[in-house]
Amino acid sequence: MVHTLVDQHGRVATDLRVSLTDRCNLRCTYCMPPEGLDWMPTDEQLTDDEVVRLIGVAVQRLGVREVRFTGGEPLVRRGLVDIVRQVRALDAEVEMSITTNALGLAKTAHALAEAGLNRANVSLDTVRSEVFHEITRRDRFADVVEGLAAAEAAGLGPVKVNAVLLRGVNDDEAPELLAWCLDRGYQLRFIEQMPLDAQHGWDRASMVTADDILASLSAAYRLEPASEPRGSAPAELFHVDGGPATVGIIASVTRPFCGDCDRVRLTADGQVRNCLFARSESDLRDAMRAGATDDELADRWRAAMWGKLPGHGIDDPTFLQPDRPMSAIGG
Repeated sequence: MVHTLVDQHGRVATDLRVSLTDRCNLRCTYCMPPEGLDWMPTDEQLTDDEVVRLIGVAVQRLGVREVRFTGGEPLVRRGLVDIVRQVRALDAEVEMSITTNALGLAKTAHALAEAGLNRANVSLDTVRSEVFHEITRRDRFADVVEGLAAAEAAGLGPVKVNAVLLRGVNDDEAPELLAWCLDRGYQLRFIEQMPLDAQHGWDRASMVTADDILASLSAAYRLEPASEPRGSAPAELFHVDGGPATVGIIASVTRPFCGDCDRVRLTADGQVRNCLFARSESDLRDAMRAGATDDELADRWRAAMWGKLPGHGIDDPTFLQPDRPMSAIGG
């Protein structure tokens, strides 16, 4: 019997983001320092079987219909393909996707598609190789381009590209990024930079906002709000030059969509986060390892969701950035 993940404000979580690791093979300036971070000890990380079991609880007992694998960088998780295969065996209809930097995707896209993955989202903030090197501290732009093409060829579409614009670095690239994606059939989504960096250096005053992005794009393209209902989707869509192509803006900071949120997160060490910016977590890993049944795990998960706050509170003067950075939470 399915009992949904409802909170006290009436929202129902059907979209599960699963972080498979806190490790990443890039060092993006807005995410982590050049030397990286202290990675999670292996014994604290969920095993492949534990990941599959908790996803099974979410899908079979709690009404989750979409599963997104995140990180860190999920492609560095050795068991990824087998995890996807096992989740597909649990439910033939659940939508499975991945958010990745695409390094290594050229080698794994076909296997992931065969295992049952539906779609790929790729993080790419620039189409200039020298700027890519500056942002990521790695000279791997060509590998990302190859990975995107491999995802498209493997049928992991529509392939979406997620871009963050940084003041004084790539904030002039919005039209260029859009042209590049339109030429290749990728769906571009701009994301406002959020206060989730490990260095806690985020500054709202210097953030490139949704209004900034729209102004830049509108100088080169005719944009019209999409007529399709947005629903719980985080991106506000705009038709480009009459469509059918669209561009999206995820304005988590300046145009929050908390009231329609349908997401819940599971960290790589088995903690439920009912909001990306939550200051507290609910432990499923230790309960599972202590012998909790699936029904007991489901009860814990429902209790964790019930206490979800009405909004993330970034505009509140008392807002505190989560202790975990994005790489340890999962996008």
